[in-house]
Amino acid sequence: MDIATLGGQLLGQIPLGDIVLYLTPFNLFMFAGALIFTTLIAISRTETQVEAEFGSLNDNEVKVGLKEFKIRRFLAVVCGLATAGAMITGDVFNFTLLVALIGIVNIGIVSAVKQIDVLNAAFQYGLIAMIASLPLFGGAAIILASTGTLSILEIAQLSFTTPMMFFASVLLILGIAGETGIAPFYATKAEMFRTPGSPFILIIHLSSLLVIVRAIEILLIINKPF
Repeated sequence: MDIATLGGQLLGQIPLGDIVLYLTPFNLFMFAGALIFTTLIAISRTETQVEAEFGSLNDNEVKVGLKEFKIRRFLAVVCGLATAGAMITGDVFNFTLLVALIGIVNIGIVSAVKQIDVLNAAFQYGLIAMIASLPLFGGAAIILASTGTLSILEIAQLSFTTPMMFFASVLLILGIAGETGIAPFYATKAEMFRTPGSPFILIIHLSSLLVIVRAIEILLIINKPF
């Protein structure tokens, strides 16, 4: 399965030394979407969370302080830029690096919150993300050993697949699932969304969604099922 079949006509390449970015309508759409949402986050302010008090009709407002706001906004912008980069990178290793960075900043976005339940969930998610880094980078290493390259453009031109490439794809799936917090690792990440601070929390959703979509594209190119 080639790149044009999945993403449309190849619009161009941006060589940056060993790093080669490539643009198709599919990748460009996700790249632009990530940048637009990141821009909106950079100019937005956080919401005030209103919680109902148990046993009464009173409400409790939870606001984000200025210092916490600046930290979380910075991390949200970094997450958005890393997500945008992952959409157009043409190198498997750079993709895994950006996915790992997304996992790190996702933890940072919520770890600034001084709430026990949220911090506990962020800690558990951090453990999963660190463990997931092993199959994530291990899968990229096996792909390099099996094909002799990490360039997605070069892998797309190969006319064969090997059992080791399939095994590497399984490792990549496990690593990406752990870093982005999708099923079956969603349980710990779900608790993180209790924290106030939209739209910063929304970048966690968006980054996970876009990374999974891009990962499916890369895995189809590697394994060529059709």
